[in-house]
Amino acid sequence: MKLITFTVPCYNSAAYMDHCIETLLTAGEEAEIILVNDGSTDETGAIADRYAAQYPEIVRVIHQENGGHGEGVNQGMTNARGMYFKVVDSDDWLDVDALAQLMVLIRESAKSEEPIDLILTNYVYEHAEDNTHRVVRYRNVLPVGRVFTWEDTGHFAATQFIIMHATVYRTDVLRRSKLSLPKHTFYVDNVFAYQPLPSVKRLYYLDADMYRYFIGRADQSVSEENMIRRIDQQILVTKIMADAHDLTLLEQHNKRLALYMYHFLSIMLMICNIYLMMSGREENLKKRTELWHWLKENHPSTFRRMRYRSSNVVFLLPGRMGRDIDLFFYKWIRKIYKFN
Repeated sequence: MKLITFTVPCYNSAAYMDHCIETLLTAGEEAEIILVNDGSTDETGAIADRYAAQYPEIVRVIHQENGGHGEGVNQGMTNARGMYFKVVDSDDWLDVDALAQLMVLIRESAKSEEPIDLILTNYVYEHAEDNTHRVVRYRNVLPVGRVFTWEDTGHFAATQFIIMHATVYRTDVLRRSKLSLPKHTFYVDNVFAYQPLPSVKRLYYLDADMYRYFIGRADQSVSEENMIRRIDQQILVTKIMADAHDLTLLEQHNKRLALYMYHFLSIMLMICNIYLMMSGREENLKKRTELWHWLKENHPSTFRRMRYRSSNVVFLLPGRMGRDIDLFFYKWIRKIYKFN
C-alpha cells in the first residue's frame, strides 16, 4: 500500500501541470499520483500519459468525460491506494521541503496503532498580479507538532477557516464519511474540507508552508467576476454543507468541532451574501432573501446562530445599511488578504 495518494484534477492544464507534477514526484515511490484528465481539449491527456509511462510505479492516469473538479476528486478517492489522500490543483504545487516533512510524519503515523486522521499544513497565496505571497497559518488556534483532538483547538478568527489546500486526510476517513462531490459544480472544495470533519478524531498540525495556491488569473473560479456569475453554484454548495450534519446534535458530544463547523458555515453564508449584493441585480437580492428563508425553514438553530449571535462573521447584517456595512468590510478585508 502507498503512503499517500495525490489526486490532480486536470482540465486544459497543459500550460502549467508539469510544475505541479514535478513537485509531487519528489515524494518518491511511497506516493502515488493520480492525474484525472477531465475531458480536456488541449494536450493535457498526452502530458498525463507521458508521466505515467515515465513513472509507472508512481503515476496513474484516469481519462474521463468532463465532470468538473468534484468528479475529478471523486475518481481520485475511488481509486486511491494510499493511506492518506491529498488533492492538488493542476495550477498549484507543493513546497518540496515541506513535503519531505509531511512524508516523515506519515511514515510514523503508518506505524501507529492509532494513526492520525487529518494532517493540517499551512498554505500560501501566490499572487500572479504582483508576484507577492501571503502565508495562512493556524498557530493561534491549533497545537503545533503533536497529535490532538478537537477539544484542544482554540478560537478561529473571523476570516480564518480550514480549506482543502490545508488538508491531508486519512483515506479511510474520507470513505467512512461517504463524501461524494457533485458534478459540474465549482466551489466543492468547501464540501471536501467540511463534510468529513465529524469522522476525524485525531489531528496533527504540521507548521510548514506546503501548499502553494496560485491565484490571480482572470479565468480562475475564485475571481470576482466568476464568483458573481456562478453564485447559484456557491449557494448550492452552501446548502449541501448545511444539510450534511445536524450541528445541534453534534454540539452535544463534540462542542469544539460543532462551533468550528458553525463558523465555517457562517463564512459560506457571508460569501453568498456578499456576491449576491455585489452583482447589483434585483433577482440576486431576491435570492439572498430566499437563502435566509431556506436556512430558517430547514436549519432553524443554524439560522438563529447566523442571524443573532455577535460571535459570528460580521457580514450577515440585515437591511440596506447592513448591506452597505457588509460590502465595506468585505472590500477592506479583500484588499488586505487578496484572496481573489
